[in-house]
Amino acid sequence: MPLTMSQLTVRGLDKRLLHAIRELARRERISLNKAALRLLERGAGVTAAPPDNRVGNSLDRHIGTWSAAEAKAFHESIKSCEQIDKELWK
Repeated sequence: MPLTMSQLTVRGLDKRLLHAIRELARRERISLNKAALRLLERGAGVTAAPPDNRVGNSLDRHIGTWSAAEAKAFHESIKSCEQIDKELWK
């Protein structure tokens, strides 16, 4: 008997889960449906989650947590690092 594709309507997605689906879809440039399927497959253990081998990912939880004032203060504090010594680049 051939395998057929099934449909399922999922109700009651909380904001965190919906955000995770949308973020995966945006990051991988796939549809929301494909993103939801990937997350379901990983959660069910049907496929393994991709290894998280990014360098420096321990700070990822802080991304987007600064206020506008904190971000501005940080950028002001590193302005000197953006100066180019033209003599060094000859």
